[in-house]
Amino acid sequence: MGKLLIVSVLIAALAVLISERFSTLRNRTLAFRELTQNHLPNCELLKGIEIGAEDITILEHGLAFISSGLKYPGMPRYSDEPGKIYTLHLPSGDDPTELQIKGDFDTASFAPHGISVYINEEDGSVYLFVVNHPHKNSQVEIFQYVEEENALLHQKTIKHELLHNVNDIVAVGVENFYATNDHYFTNDHLKLLEMLLSLHWCDVVYYSPEAVRVVAGGLLNANGINISPDKKYLYVSDLMSHRVIVLNIQKDKSLSRVKEVAVGSLCDNIEVESKTGDLWLGCHPNGIKIILSDPNDPPGSEVIRVQNILSDKPVVTQVYSDNGSVLIGSSVATPYKGKLLIGTIYQKALVCDLE
Repeated sequence: MGKLLIVSVLIAALAVLISERFSTLRNRTLAFRELTQNHLPNCELLKGIEIGAEDITILEHGLAFISSGLKYPGMPRYSDEPGKIYTLHLPSGDDPTELQIKGDFDTASFAPHGISVYINEEDGSVYLFVVNHPHKNSQVEIFQYVEEENALLHQKTIKHELLHNVNDIVAVGVENFYATNDHYFTNDHLKLLEMLLSLHWCDVVYYSPEAVRVVAGGLLNANGINISPDKKYLYVSDLMSHRVIVLNIQKDKSLSRVKEVAVGSLCDNIEVESKTGDLWLGCHPNGIKIILSDPNDPPGSEVIRVQNILSDKPVVTQVYSDNGSVLIGSSVATPYKGKLLIGTIYQKALVCDLE
């Protein structure tokens, strides 16, 4: 009887633990959240974007780069088409244009994720850094943008054991960048266990040709990353904790944690407005719906703006929200001269008036 009692107690304790873990996961994913529509005026879908606009970044003169066709390890595949990079000239209103990819590069397995642009101050050359997941792998591609040829010239593929689950990237040199790993494990089943146990094992990695190292850790689900206009701070979206982490860049490129700002949603990529320093985040208001991707109950979309993030009282505002009837699974939002571009993981992209 004693052994049976011990087994019964252990089973009961395990059941309680599992129940508690699933309850925590539901709270982390905001599974019970219902969204109120909050649309912007004069919204139009971008023509030609049909398999996602996971990340978008806009240069000062209005040239936008768009990554499309993400095939994320562990997530459903919505298209077998190779991924693409588009450009869009703002505010002209022209349709997005697909860039040709030249050089020694496997375009058939291209699966672009987060992107970042670096402009070489010495000669003005433009480099596009792209997180890529060919065959479920994790690596970074560096391209040079050749405007007169409407092309990307492949420069280099970067693989490293510390870059094992790269989600997003911010370039800080011709071959230098910071990147987020959104999981510790690479196995899909262990990733689920990682989420269930709420393990804070994700990190930020600094890459240079001379050294690669982890420069910030203790993150639950490191996702979007970007840099302040003065290049002194990094912003990281800790998606499952519904927070943006502010990190100070040290002289040796290591990072020190400054503060955390609650954003109330599962925020994906971060874009930073150059003149104001405001953060714009494409967010997932209900994470369970993203995982299930039920066409009868689609994931919604949300855009969050954070103003004065370095002050004692940052202002967090919901700029846009939709229940999935217009836009499914927003992952990025970026403004330009009164317009707002909103991208999605695997669906379409929207451009709206802000004013």
